[in-house]
Amino acid sequence: MGSRSKARARAKVSQVSGQPSPAPQQQPPCLTPPRTVQTLALVEAIEALGLLVASALAAVDTGTGQSYQLASGIAITVIGVCAAVGLALVARGLRRGQRWTRTPALLTQLFTGIIGIYLIQGSRYEWGIPALLLALVGFAMLMAPASVKLLTPGRVEKPGQR
Repeated sequence: MGSRSKARARAKVSQVSGQPSPAPQQQPPCLTPPRTVQTLALVEAIEALGLLVASALAAVDTGTGQSYQLASGIAITVIGVCAAVGLALVARGLRRGQRWTRTPALLTQLFTGIIGIYLIQGSRYEWGIPALLLALVGFAMLMAPASVKLLTPGRVEKPGQR
């Protein structure tokens, strides 16, 4: 039985009993997420942009013949662009306060931190230090109490807790 059929049935019953039918349930208005989640969304968007730039550089290297193999250069470029699009979708979800974004955001910060350390060890400080700093800021924003409260699915506050 669809929702339209249920609404008709309620209306019919209320007409017979002479009582007005109850008003349909309104969805609560979308509130803006806390600053920690907004900052995390910004960090995620910057990481997406950085990955897109790295993918563009890989495409240029592939086009100029500097890639080890043509097929691997194309594959790295395509995978990088797809991952950047995914990160941008996570950033958009974070801006909206959607709970599904918590795990992808956490994994993004973990991988960005690992890559930042790897780049620093390879003396690529111009890429490694910003990546590591972004990962640290993103992880801190993700673990902030306001972010945990908003982004953790199924989390209910017990009475008297604050």
